[in-house]
Amino acid sequence: MPQRTALVTGSAGFIGFHTAKRLLADGWRVIGLDAMTDYYDVALKERRHAILLQNAGFQAVIGRLEAPDLLMQLFEEHRPDVVIHLAAQAGVRHSIDAPRSYVDSNLIGTFDLLEAARAFPPDHMLLASTSSVYGANTAMPYGETDKADTQMSFYAATKKANEAMAHSYAHLYDLPITMFRFFTVYGPWGRPDMALFKFTKAILEGQPIDIYNHGDMRRDFTFIDDLVSGIADLIGAVPPKPENACDISEHDSLSTVAPWRVVNIGNGQAVQLMDFVKAIEHAIGTEAKKNYMPMQPGDVPATWAAAELLHELTGARPSTSVDTGVRAFVSWYREYYGA
Repeated sequence: MPQRTALVTGSAGFIGFHTAKRLLADGWRVIGLDAMTDYYDVALKERRHAILLQNAGFQAVIGRLEAPDLLMQLFEEHRPDVVIHLAAQAGVRHSIDAPRSYVDSNLIGTFDLLEAARAFPPDHMLLASTSSVYGANTAMPYGETDKADTQMSFYAATKKANEAMAHSYAHLYDLPITMFRFFTVYGPWGRPDMALFKFTKAILEGQPIDIYNHGDMRRDFTFIDDLVSGIADLIGAVPPKPENACDISEHDSLSTVAPWRVVNIGNGQAVQLMDFVKAIEHAIGTEAKKNYMPMQPGDVPATWAAAELLHELTGARPSTSVDTGVRAFVSWYREYYGA
């Protein structure tokens, strides 16, 4: 069987790095596109790419999604069998300060990706969304068939727009597309702007940590290995054309007019923020100094995924405990930073 090619956008990012690494281990040829933006430490991104480049099956391309004709050229040259779109301007709070960057990357960049796929159709496209699209929804766990019309941040709004854009291309051009909604992903090589990284760094340096909403927060923490396994398993779960679909479960978000669906990838349980902090304290062996803060604009008090659809499509369920996942991160952080 000939080697298959995957295009992974955001390959120097936290999730993109782990996804590309998994695909390479599975025997794929991977084209990794990343802009190396300075939203956080570029050296960390460069180190991730350096690790991937140790595998002869990986080719790095440095450039922005929205750079004129870049994606079209990549699709024409490499004709990827599968596209995993993880590149985006991330961050709920940053979208309040710099919304234009979200328009450029998340909206225009994703449009350019869809146009390239229309010209050179892959077998399957898997595009990242976020649990933030559920916004002000209060009924939990969040299900893929729930309405999601009340986004609380511009970041979340751009991701919901990506879902709608992808659906229209799936319908118009018969492109098989799976959207996945992530739930608070964490683990080794994680982003410096995420809570686990910031908390670990502060505790090791003897600095206080900021606890928002006075600690009354719950999150569906998803360990990176579980997330990547979900993505890899979903590659083969190509959405059927609606006219060929049968025996669709009540959980399935398959469109009635397009080969398109959205899938949650989460642990399926909500963990109290303070329990997460205790896991970090236990892994480090030091109690944190805590600075209790009000809720931040654009944030939500809880997220919790319904995980039935992922299990129905792949047979798998995320299973890594918070204690295990946090220990793995703290061990990586101490080794990487010599802390």
